Amino acid sequence: MKGKMLVTLLQTDIEWGNATENIRRVKQLINTSQNSDLYVLPEMWSTGFATQPEGIAHEEDDNEALLWMRHIASERHCAICGSLAVHLPDNSYRNRHYFIDGRNNQEVFYDKHHLFTYGGEDRYYTAGQSHTIVEFEDFRILLLTCYDLRFPCWSRYADGREYDLIVVVANWPQSRQSAWHILTRARAIENQAYLVGVNRVGDDQYSHYVGASCVIDPIGRSLGQCHYNKMESLTVSLSLETLRERRKKFRVLDDRD
Repeated sequence: MKGKMLVTLLQTDIEWGNATENIRRVKQLINTSQNSDLYVLPEMWSTGFATQPEGIAHEEDDNEALLWMRHIASERHCAICGSLAVHLPDNSYRNRHYFIDGRNNQEVFYDKHHLFTYGGEDRYYTAGQSHTIVEFEDFRILLLTCYDLRFPCWSRYADGREYDLIVVVANWPQSRQSAWHILTRARAIENQAYLVGVNRVGDDQYSHYVGASCVIDPIGRSLGQCHYNKMESLTVSLSLETLRERRKKFRVLDDRD
């Protein structure tokens, strides 16, 4: 139904560097979840957060995980998004957040702008320099990736950058979990937008991840949250009419800088 959208969060445990196994795990989650309009995966969902991508990142034109995303979007007549570590023909590596729309035969991507320098991501990856806002089921959707969540100016609702929903995919560790809870709500409140944040669970050589994937409404209330330390899906319905009513009644965006 136009103006309403079912979104399913896919909170996965990622096996390091094993795209085939990670695809199997995502399939399992999708097959046990509701039929949705949009499915959202974590950051680098097919490999884990590979800050040193050589030997782990796949070529973009021969990428098992990307091919699977295209297949599932077409097969289920839905959209799916999530980021992958990819190697491009120009020999650069990108943390590329794909949005694949099987209903309208559309594919766009967003290259992560704020690379995680603390973890050395900036040493190997090339940062994106532009925003990506995609339209799907009447919603305008801003794509973000993990560390971007910390930078309000980059995600600011602005003239020429209007949107209704932020989708942020992440590998956000337990050690900074309190920031995840605060920042997801802050970005939603200050932009009067829905926010869908999908984080992973499990472990890699660097960190432990507890998930807490969430959906936040435009006034900062939780519409749903995945459990800690559990691989699971969560489906939430979003209403564009509700969003527009709130923006019309409490006109914060008219006073933005």
